[in-house]
Amino acid sequence: MRRSLQRPIHMQGVGVHGGAPAHLTLRPAAPETGYLIRRRDLKGEAALIPARYDLVTDTRLCTRLTNAQGGSVGTVEHLMAALAGCGLDDVLIEIDGPEVPIMDGGSRPFVEAILAAGLTETDAPLQAIRILAPIEVRHEGKLARLEPCARFEGRFLIEFPDPAIGRQEIALDLTGDAFVEELAAARTFGRLFEIEKLREMGLTRGGSLENAVVVDGGRVLNPGGLRWPDEFVRHKMLDAVGDLALAGAPILGRYIGEKAGHDMTNRLLRALFAAPHLWRFESVEGARGAVLPDALPLTAPLLDSLPAAAGLRVSA
Repeated sequence: MRRSLQRPIHMQGVGVHGGAPAHLTLRPAAPETGYLIRRRDLKGEAALIPARYDLVTDTRLCTRLTNAQGGSVGTVEHLMAALAGCGLDDVLIEIDGPEVPIMDGGSRPFVEAILAAGLTETDAPLQAIRILAPIEVRHEGKLARLEPCARFEGRFLIEFPDPAIGRQEIALDLTGDAFVEELAAARTFGRLFEIEKLREMGLTRGGSLENAVVVDGGRVLNPGGLRWPDEFVRHKMLDAVGDLALAGAPILGRYIGEKAGHDMTNRLLRALFAAPHLWRFESVEGARGAVLPDALPLTAPLLDSLPAAAGLRVSA
């Protein structure tokens, strides 16, 4: 059955690119709402932005959504990953500006707040997108692919010249509590020379070692180091989960990404929905991104094994 929140969640942070304070509220929503964003600082239809793959208008530094009236919101991917990874289907997302707060650079703060608030099941059945045949997109040496699988699985490969990152691979069964335990705490990362260039362009104003892993060649500059030795590829998988959540329903299939990012995953979804013979809607238990305990509301013991996330300011 479809799930929503038991009660509202209020969070605050900063937009990583604009640097402005950002206030976020997640509210329970009626079945079939999906993920719907409401900009509190805008009026009329421009304020409502459905979180859908076909409204993605920019993928250069984050995933940005824009509606037909010009209302937009960026850096949605970590929040979308948390919603899907915790098994939420219908949520109203209220925000007072153009960016979702970056929090600690991953999805853990959102997951922690969701588990504290609790989930509730409705009487509306959940349908998943079953992948019937492989589909892939390739561009400039990058690959994104979906193929049939009995469950929701992911594989990812990255390769960077920086010795601190290098070549990393991960493969996960993303049902059960896998997202919460294996991906949620993985933080976004950047290379020092790239960040310096972006700063010169007036971007990443809200970025810091508190909300991103920064590498300089063979060094990780964060005083606390990494949360996992392969935190970089785990975060790329986290991003993919968030971008796939814009499909509008859980995916029953295997996602494969090789050196892919937001752009490639969005290209893949557009190609998938342009080929209706490659997928179908289906009620399948194994499709849910998080098959969480039967007893609702949920509590937070799932987070006990996660690497610590410092400096969280969360209220539910």
